[in-house]
Order: sequence, then C-alpha cells, then structure tokens
Amino acid sequence: MKILLDEMYAGLKEYFEVLGWTVLTVQKAGLQGKKDREVIEYAKKNNLLLVTQDQKPANLADLTGVKCVLISNAMIAKIADARIREKYPNIVPTHES
Repeated sequence: MKILLDEMYAGLKEYFEVLGWTVLTVQKAGLQGKKDREVIEYAKKNNLLLVTQDQKPANLADLTGVKCVLISNAMIAKIADARIREKYPNIVPTHES
C-alpha cells in the first residue's frame, strides 16, 4: 500500500521511504490547498493510506472507507516525553520538581 502524506507531513517523505514505503505527498499530487474532501477522494481513487494531523480529513476518511492514520499533537508530545525520559532519566520536568 502506498502512503499519501498530507501537507504538514510532506517533510517526512524520505523517512517513510527509508522505512520501505512508497510515498506521495499532497503537494506532488497537485492537491495542495484543495478541500479535504478532494484529498480523501484522491486517496480513495488511488488506494492510498492518508497520514494527516487534521481531524476533519481523518473523519471524512473513516466515513468513506479510506485508510487513514491521524497523528495528533498529543501523540507527538507523548512520544517526545517518553523519549526524553528514556534518554535522560535524571531530568525531571519542572512541575514535578
């Protein structure tokens, strides 16, 4: 399956490719600035899995049966927090000290 990266994740294209994925960005597909519905329709027509940060296209994808992964800011913060605590176990967040 190929991945379609929404606008905010275009910079991750090479990383996904290194991990073995075939990747297309919204920009390369000529969808930059298009309505969420148009992006979802393109993903469906081309059998792409959409990776997005926006709730609306994720919801539209769910409603139309398009494969989609929503990466929220909360998820990113949790991953970063876990990595900080793993790499620097002696550092304590300021509100915990």
